[in-house]
Amino acid sequence: MTMRTRKLGTTGPQVSALGLGCMGMSGMYGEADRAESIATIHAALEAGVTLLDTGDFYGMGHNELLINEALRTAPAALRENALVSVKFGALRGPDGDWYGFDGRPAAVKNFAAYSLQRLGVDHIDVYRPSRLDPDVPIEETVGAIAELVEKGWVRHIGLSEVGADTIRRAAATAPIADLQIEYALISRGPEREILPTLRELGIAVTAYGVLSRGLISGHVTPDQGFAANDFRAHSPRFQGDNLRHNLTLVESLRKIAEEKGVSVAQIAIAWVLSRGEDIVPLVGARTRQRLVEALGALDVTLEEADLAAIEAAVPADAAAGERYAAEQMAMLDSER
Repeated sequence: MTMRTRKLGTTGPQVSALGLGCMGMSGMYGEADRAESIATIHAALEAGVTLLDTGDFYGMGHNELLINEALRTAPAALRENALVSVKFGALRGPDGDWYGFDGRPAAVKNFAAYSLQRLGVDHIDVYRPSRLDPDVPIEETVGAIAELVEKGWVRHIGLSEVGADTIRRAAATAPIADLQIEYALISRGPEREILPTLRELGIAVTAYGVLSRGLISGHVTPDQGFAANDFRAHSPRFQGDNLRHNLTLVESLRKIAEEKGVSVAQIAIAWVLSRGEDIVPLVGARTRQRLVEALGALDVTLEEADLAAIEAAVPADAAAGERYAAEQMAMLDSER
């Protein structure tokens, strides 16, 4: 398979049409197998995936060290093609508790220094605040990243989960390559105001949660339990009646997928791919098996009739439950 590419906005790099989100390899969805995680990153690189997405707070640095090992042990040609996108700013305690976000310029540079060391690289390809710090103007945070760009430590500036006004202010400060935001069949909030703003400004989207943390992958069952350290154990969309309702949407989607001879996950990823050449879905595959399934979405062509059927099966705002718990939703500038 020849990997298609898409450009991250008018100022960003050319990347693979699918990126690999590595968060789940560091315990956010329960225990992960280190050897399988590294093998999955290698398999992604071999398949032509160039964009690896991480956060310095995933496993408190574990994820960056994992990517370091994967890149060090990959063939040189594949390692050189890899682009690493890093989110920063989340504050966590030794027990995993969350304490907010720090977007002060000095903190930005401090976070970057540690990420460069853990990743074992001389620059970060896309660097972005994980959330908006309500106590620091976005101009100051982005301005600090722009200084890192000038010094060669960072190549491009990204944003994450911010709204249209913040996007405009950031773009007026320095060139912005992309916005990372949750976007999926059952998470379509960005369509209202954020996507039009991005397109006006020439900023791309790296879409995470394209399978809604597995909810619309076709692999979750109504009686499935989740470990206490699994994000989904606390996610409103995976609770009780919400889960049962959401899985009825999945079954409607399954009928369409089966008619096309593809999996539910593949049709859900293909739908995100179909939303525009300026959108790069991040797939959170933790195993080579799931990676192969996700990559198969690149071969799925959705005709107008398919898109209409999908829209009828899973209308916008059809999901039950918010995508985060209330406390975390309150931290999202993109939801204001």
